[in-house]
Amino acid sequence: MTSEFIIDVSEADFEYHVITYSQNIPVVVDFWAEWCGPCRVIGPILGRLAEEAQGGFRLAKVNVDENPNLALRYNVRSIPIVKAFKEGKMIAEFVGVQPESKIREFLHEITPDQSDLNLEKGQSLLEMQQPIEAESSFRHALDISPTNSAALLGLARCLLLQGRGSEALDLLNNFPTSKEFGSAEKLHPLAKKLSQLDTERARIEATGAPIDAAFLNSLRLIKRGNIEAAMDGLLDILREDKHYNDGEARRIMVALLEMLGDNNPITRQYRGELASVLF
Repeated sequence: MTSEFIIDVSEADFEYHVITYSQNIPVVVDFWAEWCGPCRVIGPILGRLAEEAQGGFRLAKVNVDENPNLALRYNVRSIPIVKAFKEGKMIAEFVGVQPESKIREFLHEITPDQSDLNLEKGQSLLEMQQPIEAESSFRHALDISPTNSAALLGLARCLLLQGRGSEALDLLNNFPTSKEFGSAEKLHPLAKKLSQLDTERARIEATGAPIDAAFLNSLRLIKRGNIEAAMDGLLDILREDKHYNDGEARRIMVALLEMLGDNNPITRQYRGELASVLF
């Protein structure tokens, strides 16, 4: 049986179809033979799960009678034996017929979870400054794993980058205890301020103070997605008053740096400027 996800391999092409291919996608190798009754039980199960996974792993079938050197190389002493390869190395195996539930557990250990793939995609898109596309990936991850704190944090960052403070605040107010909780707390002041922008506008316009007007302008720039201009404005405020509004300008600046992420070159630049202003 061969398909897009299942392939017969031999000594001639094992290196390419298994070792090299496993650098990108896990490869499960089923060592079998025509005369092996248990092989006829486990083979169809593996084939069905490979089709079900839709590319989550490749199933490579090796006939040990036709490929004795491969059987020798991988110490195949009885069949069926199933070996998993990842990043060019054999990482797991099992021998004999196993219940489908056990085979599923085996495959789950070696294949990436779909929510993890969506999370990785979302994080990559965020680093590429594509928050709308990243939002979709994080939401797909959360459809599969609703309490995934890394995906929740990523979604909050996406929403803030789009100026959607109220939605981000709803997420952050209910953020689960996790290793991402500290980062979520840093974002909270920004989400709260953006969600209260109309109230803040009325308060600041009533004071008539130039520094308050500058702070309101920075918030408006954040709402529009003009982050660098907003941070320039906040730095000017901090140069004038390091403790502006009981530290609010500093907290918003820290939140913006957290929103952009450590890998963004803008973050490195403005984090240095913030440090020079404050210290």
